[in-house]
Amino acid sequence: MARSIKKGPFVDHHLMAKVDKARAGSDKRPIKTWSRRSTIVPEFVGLTIAVHNGKTHMPVYVTENMVGHKLGEFALTRIFKSHSAVGKRTEEAVGHERRAAPGTQGPAAAPAAAPGAAAPAAPAGPAGKK
Repeated sequence: MARSIKKGPFVDHHLMAKVDKARAGSDKRPIKTWSRRSTIVPEFVGLTIAVHNGKTHMPVYVTENMVGHKLGEFALTRIFKSHSAVGKRTEEAVGHERRAAPGTQGPAAAPAAAPGAAAPAAPAGPAGKK
């Protein structure tokens, strides 16, 4: 449920005091805060706010598009590593060339034709199924 309009957006008082101080002194250093619940208001635009994600302070540069959102939305608390290796697509499934087995000639090991020489003919094989 959203917050009522007559109350206005919630911003912690200590964070608003830090923002006002930074605006007055035109300070470009990040403002460190633990207040993930605070709503981004137009006074924050152009400032860098270091929002705590539970481990470190993540620097968040506030733009106009962020107004109305919460600070915690831009400092992710979980890091997605990857799923397990089971079921991952192999190089052949992705479409990469297969590597030649040791001792055989692969496409990279084919001899280069001399300039002006005719290209070798393709080997004759069965034309079709009977």
